[in-house]
This record gives sequence, structure tokens and C-alpha cells, in this order.
Amino acid sequence: MVIKEHLVRGKLVKRYKRFLADIALKNDLITAHCPNSGSMKGLVNPGNSVWISTSSNKTRKLPYTLEIIQVDGVCVGVNTRRPNQIVVHALKQKKIKSLSAYHTIREEVKYGTNSRIDILLQEESLPDVYIEVKNVTLKEGDAALFPDAVTSRGTKHLNELINMKKMGARAIMFYLVQRNDCTFFSPASKIDPLYAQTLEKAMDAGVEVMVYPCSVSPQQIKLEADNPLPIKIEAHETSTK
Repeated sequence: MVIKEHLVRGKLVKRYKRFLADIALKNDLITAHCPNSGSMKGLVNPGNSVWISTSSNKTRKLPYTLEIIQVDGVCVGVNTRRPNQIVVHALKQKKIKSLSAYHTIREEVKYGTNSRIDILLQEESLPDVYIEVKNVTLKEGDAALFPDAVTSRGTKHLNELINMKKMGARAIMFYLVQRNDCTFFSPASKIDPLYAQTLEKAMDAGVEVMVYPCSVSPQQIKLEADNPLPIKIEAHETSTK
């Protein structure tokens, strides 16, 4: 997916109050909106190179948005508003073979208990596909991990997917790893053991899990459709496609 905005490079000074980041741009110090509610563990060290976008919306209090952080020479996408766009783009381009038969793509559709599914795929004579997308940025060793903070909302989404599977639909937990330096995916059981347990429960119930890395640059974010990451957890070790 091409990034339409021109991104400007700077240096991270600090991230604070979850949604704010101070960034040095040449001789200026600006405050950017950080659209990521997670801890961003391993990413927010002062001095890291970052890229920001600038909104044309004159009514925004903060015109700048934190988009990318560079760690150990690798660009990591941190804007959690982009993953759905990236996955939808890949689906429209028929990059994900196991879902290529579907032509109707809907976003933010109400379902379950006061929830909205990120992506709903529909096709005549095929079961509906409910896809929940999560942005993954945390890396430890060679592992991509999710979540990077306790997420009761994420656990709720897994249970919603289990219910949709029981009702006869396909249900997919889609982890979009916005970096390309990991070799496998695991749930971060030390950070959120309940989420990890619920993911195992979902897999046992037939919820599909897909994990794809991305090549991230200030110009584009490319889902690596030919390089799905295997999943490693205590009860399961499987490939994803």
C-alpha cells in the first residue's frame, strides 16, 4: 500500500500520556498525535528516528501523526489506523490466496455483543468471513508478539470470533506485523496470559489465525503475502496462509 502523504523524518524525544509524542524536526520541537494505545514496548527509546505525517485538516489540535519508528535499522509501522487499510488493499489485490474467491469487502460491520468486525467478506454460496485485524509491533528475539499491553478488548474480540465460528461462518484472527525482522509469531503470554489462553481456545474452536509481516518504508507498507509467519504457542505450532 502506497503512503499517499509525504512523511517527514525526525528524532523521538519522548512518548507520553499514551497518545502524545514530542519529536525534534531539525531546529523545531513538535508534538505529534500517537494513534497507538499499546505500550509500544521496545520502540520508544529517545533518539530513535521517526517519520510523521501532516494532516490538512485545519481543525485538528495536533496536525502531526506519528507513523513509523526505526529500531536497529528496521522501520516499524505504529499507526494503528493503517492495518485495516493494508489488509483491505491486499484482499482487493487478491494477495491472500485462501480468501481470493471473495469479492464483497465490508468494513466496520456491527456484529456480536456491541462489537464491530474490522473486515467482513461475503460471496454467494460461500460462508461469510469475519476478520479481526491486530497491529503487531513488539519483537523479542526472533518472535513477533501480541499484545504489548493487557487488552481486555482483544480478548473480547477472540470470544466474538469463537461465537461466529460456532454459527457457521469463517472466523479469522489476522495479525499484521508491521516490521519484517521476525521469523515467527507468539502470543505475549507474560504480558497478558488471559489473551494467550483465549487465543489457544479460539484455535481449538476452529478460528483461523493468519500472520503476515510487512516491509515498511516512508513511501509504502507492503504486506509480504508470500511470507506468512508460523505460530508458536504451547499447544500449537502451525504455519499460516
